[in-house]
Amino acid sequence: MKNMLNFKEHSKEELQEILNLAMDMKKYPEKYQEILKGKKLYTLFEKTSTRTFLSFTTGITELGGTYYNQLWKDSNFVLGEPVSELRYVGRNVDIIMARLIKNETVERFGANTIVPFINGCDSTYHPCQILADALTVMEKFGTLKVKLLYIGAKNNVFNSLVEFFAKMKMGTLYGLTPLVNTTAVGDEFYASAKATGYYVELDPTMTMEEARTYVKDMDILYTDTWVDMEFFNNPAYVKQKEETLNRMMPYQINTEFLEGSHAIVLHDMPMHVGYEISQEVVDRNLEHILDQAENRRHAEKAVMATLLGKGMIL
Repeated sequence: MKNMLNFKEHSKEELQEILNLAMDMKKYPEKYQEILKGKKLYTLFEKTSTRTFLSFTTGITELGGTYYNQLWKDSNFVLGEPVSELRYVGRNVDIIMARLIKNETVERFGANTIVPFINGCDSTYHPCQILADALTVMEKFGTLKVKLLYIGAKNNVFNSLVEFFAKMKMGTLYGLTPLVNTTAVGDEFYASAKATGYYVELDPTMTMEEARTYVKDMDILYTDTWVDMEFFNNPAYVKQKEETLNRMMPYQINTEFLEGSHAIVLHDMPMHVGYEISQEVVDRNLEHILDQAENRRHAEKAVMATLLGKGMIL
């Protein structure tokens, strides 16, 4: 039995098979409408969510299964011994997806689950988002051999991008990351990825003027929120939020920065327009960003089917 905690358990070939399945599911949904008939998905949310909740629940339904959703705060995970709680859940369902705050909790659950377990996002990794991103790249470019520049924070999304490019050994990820979040990975994580040649770490003190020399050669620009969702409107975080925004505003993806570039712009959402990305850039790239968001559903359908032993239908 495999889980999807990150990409460590999965080979390049296995990840490509998931992407191929996702593409086939999106193109021919009628072939797969009963592939998970009778299967039950349990979704557990410690963090807020729009895309993760909607994509997993509509996804399992489109494959013929059912879902049962629970908020962490309403469950006995907040009161009881978590491993026994998790194993009880596993006796009632076929697969579990949890969106949790700490990577340590995800790792503990993954080590003790009795049914396939999917990391719907934690402090360190966001694998399903990156599979959706990869599906979007395949659709728009016909290949994963692209040049992608990520501008923003070293966070869970960025870590999974780094892990994916290093694993797939196709295309090149360039990282301009002046802000480093606490994500429970050390320097060796990035050093190992850089050693593959498929991840290039740019000087984090680079000005946007210097970065523009790279932009004209890129196929994709990618950004993410600078302030984590749960902190953006938190009164206790106001001072740190202000410091972060002041530090990062010079790195906004805007019209001036994109001058002369043919790149499309992606954002994993939710967006804080006027901060990491300007309204004008959103307006010009909204269809790309919405395609990226929709592809969460198709990628996650393929992940669920694969973990439950259901492959591509010819």
